Amino acid sequence: MRILLQFPEGLKQEALKHSKKLEAEGHEVIISASPTFGACDLALDEARDLKADKLVHFGHAEFHHVDFNVEYISYQIDADLSILQKSLDKLSGFNTIGLVTTIQHIHQLDAVKEFYEKNGKKVVVGRPYGFAKKPGQILGCDIGSAASIDKQVDAIVYFGGGMFHPLGALLMTTKPFLVVEPFQGSVEFIDQYREIYKKRSNGKILASVKARSFGILVTTKNGQHNMAMAKLLKGKIEQQGMSAGILVANTFDFESVSNMREFDAFVNTACPRIAIDDTDRLPKPLLSANELNEVLRIKKELAH
Repeated sequence: MRILLQFPEGLKQEALKHSKKLEAEGHEVIISASPTFGACDLALDEARDLKADKLVHFGHAEFHHVDFNVEYISYQIDADLSILQKSLDKLSGFNTIGLVTTIQHIHQLDAVKEFYEKNGKKVVVGRPYGFAKKPGQILGCDIGSAASIDKQVDAIVYFGGGMFHPLGALLMTTKPFLVVEPFQGSVEFIDQYREIYKKRSNGKILASVKARSFGILVTTKNGQHNMAMAKLLKGKIEQQGMSAGILVANTFDFESVSNMREFDAFVNTACPRIAIDDTDRLPKPLLSANELNEVLRIKKELAH
């Protein structure tokens, strides 16, 4: 069997080990060197061009069904739970807490829940309603497990590594948000980022009110492609007498996008985190679909 292996950046150092193991079983193995941002970003074109029989994608659970033989190896990580003791002082004023984590720590969620319950907390674990598959699981683009419990809890606790996942959940919830980071040994509330990102969003909207031309970003990635939305937004822009063009790439090179100087602003329809995390990579505003709709609303009001 010809197998293509795909690893996210944090696991690429494991590639040769897994390749040799499969080769010892008699398979022909090829390793993808392309970046991947999740199971929404499978190396399907590479696999088909190579006539691979299977794509093995490491580090993420299934995002949505694709018409190819894909095996997902989500990679469980056993983080040190002793840091939970450190979080109790931070949570002293909250009786009911919600728990969220990533797929790497889902197997530890019951133990985390049990710890807090033994220390007098009522614990709620939300159920996902988007691309995430497991209760309590969040993705960078899918925070349903957090949003579904926002009204039921006094605070939300994220257990896991990094800020990428909890930041997405923070911006779509309203309760105090505690990040328990076992790898850095840190325990901190991150609520201040809500106001920071709200101001940044308002700044982008105001900077786009005088824009007359918009470049709409569309990716060809399997789980992020949304040409239907791009066409809808293009139509809305043109209905108000402005210009719009649809810009297509697999992974956007923002230096190259910046060279398209005819556009006054850009609109993202790919991974929703692009309009949150990558705004500083362009000299002109990079809007989400919702931010564009607000721009169009303001323009319409000003025209009357």
